[in-house]
Amino acid sequence: MEALSALVPLVIKIGIDPQIAKIGGLEIAWHGVFTAVGVICGVGVAAFFGRRAGIGEDAIYNTALALVIGGIIGARALYVLENLDQFRDDPLDVFAINAGGISIYGALIGGTLAGGAYALWRRLPHFGQMADIAAMGGIIGMAVGRIGDIINGEHFAKTTDWPIGVLYTNPNSPSYPRFTAVDPPLAQHPAVAYELVGDLLIFAALFVLYRLLKRDGLVFWAWVFLYGAMRFGISFLRDDNIVFAGLRLAQLIALGAMIVAPLAVGYILLPRGRTADRAERRRLARQRPS
Repeated sequence: MEALSALVPLVIKIGIDPQIAKIGGLEIAWHGVFTAVGVICGVGVAAFFGRRAGIGEDAIYNTALALVIGGIIGARALYVLENLDQFRDDPLDVFAINAGGISIYGALIGGTLAGGAYALWRRLPHFGQMADIAAMGGIIGMAVGRIGDIINGEHFAKTTDWPIGVLYTNPNSPSYPRFTAVDPPLAQHPAVAYELVGDLLIFAALFVLYRLLKRDGLVFWAWVFLYGAMRFGISFLRDDNIVFAGLRLAQLIALGAMIVAPLAVGYILLPRGRTADRAERRRLARQRPS
């Protein structure tokens, strides 16, 4: 570690076992725990803003359930597509989501499609505002879920000579054989930690926009753009497979999101008939009998 420490002044060692316990055939891992906690936190944040906006709790929680189910399916599906070689020997591992292995972009796509489909099917009012609220809840849930990724060390990043790096010292960590059990050990960029910080900054920006903007849907598309920009940059530090033109799959999706988002914002800002803004809807909601 001496040579490594000379290159990277601050090496953060994580020696936590990714697996908390194994009950029968069920493996309980930190990744699964923080994914569940992230879902609870995200739904709680969305419910808080939804109640303040006068949206019925049935609409909030039923839409949240659709978002969560769609997000889990989408997250695992895209991860499996990105890492098919890992599942050739044991295809049933596709369903072992509790052990780790999800794609955040898969969660965003699957959750958005499922939640939007449910809202349209039920013809829920204030569709755009519900999307804005879901975006704020979603980014908080993603930030919390990243804590499990940091503990597990399953998302490989490039080796670093920056002032900070991370080294996984538990042999059960996926990063251990590749980065630690070599001579000299190799510190990685703490890329998922960077993303956690970015998620929190995005939430702060979305909260300010939600308070200032009057048109529904703008906060949602701001989330799409800001997360895309952040993920595009941070992905250069990750060791994911190159897909096209030197870019990873997440970066290609991020580019698409960053193109679509401004177009959607332009559409929302087109002049239309007068509609009640958020402040007016909050006032009307407070006047409703409880």
